[in-house]
Amino acid sequence: MDKMEKEVKKIIDKIRPYLNNDGGDIEFVKLEDGIVYVKMLGACVGCTAQDATLKDGLEALLLEEVPGVIEVRNLI
Repeated sequence: MDKMEKEVKKIIDKIRPYLNNDGGDIEFVKLEDGIVYVKMLGACVGCTAQDATLKDGLEALLLEEVPGVIEVRNLI
């Protein structure tokens, strides 16, 4: 695991408790060419706030905190 992937996982672990509080979760799948692939789980699946959580939450944090990250994509 490289440094960038470690940083991504650290940020995901930071937001996980907030998702868990609402019955959801997130799983890191892979990091490829600056794109972080995740899988939303539990109550997050089909939630109307899912896009906001991914783009306004996780993606915004990762773009700010982890140089080289360009996007977050949810694998369904």
